Formats: sequence, structure tokens, C-alpha cells
Amino acid sequence: MSKKTKKGKSELKIFKILNIREMREHKVKAAVYIVIRTILVALIVFSAVNGKWENVMTCTLSFLLLMIPSFIENKLQIDLPNVMEVIMISFVFAANVMGELGAFYEKIPMWDTMLHTLNGFICAGVGFGLIDILNRNDRIKMSLSPLFVCLFSFCFSMTVGTVWEFFEFGMDMFFGKDMQKDTVVNYINSYLLSGSENKMIAIKDIGDTVVNGQSLGIDGYLDIGLIDTMKDLLVNFVGAVVFNFAGFFYLKGRGKRTKFVENFIPSRK
Repeated sequence: MSKKTKKGKSELKIFKILNIREMREHKVKAAVYIVIRTILVALIVFSAVNGKWENVMTCTLSFLLLMIPSFIENKLQIDLPNVMEVIMISFVFAANVMGELGAFYEKIPMWDTMLHTLNGFICAGVGFGLIDILNRNDRIKMSLSPLFVCLFSFCFSMTVGTVWEFFEFGMDMFFGKDMQKDTVVNYINSYLLSGSENKMIAIKDIGDTVVNGQSLGIDGYLDIGLIDTMKDLLVNFVGAVVFNFAGFFYLKGRGKRTKFVENFIPSRK
């Protein structure tokens, strides 16, 4: 056996020991992992027995996503704060299992908005941590101002949010899903319906939408996805701005006044 192989196995053994020790020290995180993974396994078995293969795929994907934090910490040598890690795994469960399988998106109108706001906040923390790690690395000659670090963090968060909206659009267009939720509105402004390129008409107090001669019974006009997408990006924007507002003062004082921010900033191990 080569020295390189022995070294790799030794490092893997150390990582496993550290993970077990970390789980013991942080019982809340361990409990969340155990509960969520147990629920996912039970749902996979239950869905497979009942032939609900789409649910099986959703739960399996969620199970795989829960492995990402461990991969980041062990392979990339980046330490995720425990609070951030608990929120990330809870986010996956809330979005995929509670949102999709439990139909929370339909039952609780603010569910989707809450998750997208949280996504903007967490992704801003990830981007903030990545650029801050480089900024504080002695081997890389960088000296970025707090304002630039926050700008990068904001752009990183908005990029992730935009790519996710691309994903939702693609799933709806090519796989017949409805990830971009419809919205009922009671007025629209349109150049197309006016019949003239230079004239816009405003249609107000819309009380019904008719498709192929059949009323949809929705008491308004059906907006397909546009308002939902823009609302998601807007609350993502809000989450990113809130984090970076706190992050700016954190960098200015390097944690003296805003220790709360450290719970959401990855750091080099």
C-alpha cells in the first residue's frame, strides 16, 4: 500500500472521528439530522410501497442534499457554523418535503416567500464567507474593503436566486411542472390587447377568466408565473440586503458588535 493511500485513509478516519465528536458536542444539530433523515427514509419506503415514485425521487434528492454540508466541511476544509448548518438542512426539508409533498406552498401562502427570503440571507452568508476567506488568506494578496466584500456577497446571493428561477422555469416548460405558481390579479395593462403598438389599454375589475370557452372560476385574470418569479427575486434581494447590512458592520468592527453574523459565515478550518 502506497504512502499516499495510507495518508488518505488516515485522513478519512480522522474526519469520521471529528464528525462523531462534533455531533456529540452539538446535540441539537445531531438531533435535527437524525430526525430529518429518519423521516426521509420512512417516506421513501412508504412512497415506494404505494408506487409514488415521484415522491421517492424527491425524498432521495433531499437525502443527498443533506450530505452537502459534510462534503463542504470534510473535502473543502470549510467550517460551517452550527446555526447555519441546522438552518440549511431544515431549509431542504421545508422546501422539498413540507413544501412539495405536504403541499405547504398551497396551504400557507407565505411559505414560499419565507423560504426565498431565507435563501437570500443564507446565500449572502455563503458568498460573504467565501470572499472573506480569500481576503484574510496570507498566501493571496488581497485587501478588499468591507463594501466590496458585501457587494460580492449580495451579487452571489442574487445569482443563486436567479439560477433557481431559471430551474423553476425549465421544470415548468420541459417537464410539465408548476413550480412557478400562478397568481390571480384583477387588472392588467396591455399593448397587445389594444390592437395598436402605440396604445395601451388598462383592463380593470376583472371578475373571470375564460379559456376555450370555459370559465376557470378564479374571480380574476390568471398570471402564469411572472408575479411569483418577481416576488421571489424581490424577497431574495431583501434577505441579501439584510445580511450584508449586518455584515458590513461586522467587518468594520470584526465581530465586536455583531457576533450574531458569525453564525452565518463559513470559515477556513
